[in-house]
Amino acid sequence: MITGVGLKKGKKAAPRFELGIKDLQSSALPLGHAAERVKKIPPLDRISPKNKNVLVLSNGHGEDLIALRILQALHRLKPELKLQVISLVGEGRTFSNAIEERWLFKSGTSLRLPSGGFSNQSISGFIQDMFAGFLWVNFKNWSSVRSAAKDGSFIVAVGDLLPLFFAWSSGGNYAFIGTPKSDYTWNTFKPTFLSDFYHSFKGTEWEPWEWSLMKASRCKIVAVRDKLTARGLRKKNVRVIAPGNPMMDGFLPVVCPINLKSFRRLILLCGSRMPEAMANFTRLLNAIEQIESKTPLIIFVAIGSEPSIRLLEDSLKDKGYKKTLSPLIEMDTDTFFEKNDLRLVLGVGKFEVWSRFVEVGIANAGTATEQLVGLGVPCVSLPGKGPQFKNGFAIRQSRLLGGSVIPCQNSFEMVKTVQLLLQDSHLRERLSFIGKRRMGNSGGSEALAQRIFEFLHSK
Repeated sequence: MITGVGLKKGKKAAPRFELGIKDLQSSALPLGHAAERVKKIPPLDRISPKNKNVLVLSNGHGEDLIALRILQALHRLKPELKLQVISLVGEGRTFSNAIEERWLFKSGTSLRLPSGGFSNQSISGFIQDMFAGFLWVNFKNWSSVRSAAKDGSFIVAVGDLLPLFFAWSSGGNYAFIGTPKSDYTWNTFKPTFLSDFYHSFKGTEWEPWEWSLMKASRCKIVAVRDKLTARGLRKKNVRVIAPGNPMMDGFLPVVCPINLKSFRRLILLCGSRMPEAMANFTRLLNAIEQIESKTPLIIFVAIGSEPSIRLLEDSLKDKGYKKTLSPLIEMDTDTFFEKNDLRLVLGVGKFEVWSRFVEVGIANAGTATEQLVGLGVPCVSLPGKGPQFKNGFAIRQSRLLGGSVIPCQNSFEMVKTVQLLLQDSHLRERLSFIGKRRMGNSGGSEALAQRIFEFLHSK
């Protein structure tokens, strides 16, 4: 059970609420706000050639996705802009299609880290990253950023301290899109952990050295994911905006196929970092098999580039699942499996469609879980050994999302929670309301692209 404190209108704390299976209350405030009215765009030729370049830095899979949304909005706004990207963590596969289409150019050096980018969560992960060449690759990328700034590129840092530091140390003008931190993780709950008291003392989850870089004269734009976090930074004299959540951009309305309405529909998100993702898949599937339902279950397993379809298929065959032709004629699926009354649909790149008609999420993921909750789908999680999705991460995620993700300590608890969510439509509706408000409005990408372009034109 997770215990917390909600927010009233204004600044005072609301009565305490408890997030559990039997008693859930909404205590969410809206995140972000609608994008500002787009002003008339002046001709691009009024921008000097040196200021037609934008270099975006990101440091993780979720940050890559947000960076891509902003880059796409910039490209739609003015295709003449030369857009470049450096993935400071991981291989940046999120940008592959845009790079192939040749409107986005990759810069710097990519490195797949043994820790998956979570070296700050364990000593062993940090050591492994060091031996893998983390310092050398970061030095090369830092040099690339410095060179780009010297040539007049505007630097856009997406993430936390690492890209922010790179942007500040480039010597050029920069913007910062602070994505991973939110004051909802501590400010709307009764202090439980030492970190809660620490953040309360500071008045924001951001650190003093981070907000000092945000206040630098060369930092022209600072944006965060929600108004509550923006309020905390403004108290530190940071000029910050919360123009909407880019993570919620790009989702189009989808109608649930008629032949799926006779099923209870779940989506399984096992994450994208190997080998953790496969371990998550196995644990979550073992729990799903124990769910009792009078109505047949269908599980949508939405994956990205990893884990591969082949790995998942081999795992399912080992567990006694049979691969068959999909009877779901109306759906675009990659592969279909059956075992007793349980049906599994596997698909690469299908998340944006499948997420629109599922009822409950079973999710050990980061960004995708937040997006799913933002679309109004309540989730359960089952923390493992990490390096990413450990118990601390799951609790922090649940706090961020107002309890619309329920972390479970074991498979038995997860099964009972999923069954309750399937049976109680009112509970699903309450959690759906919380999740949508916590993730906030779409439109952030367009608003940020507009701000960036306006700065380029002002120069």
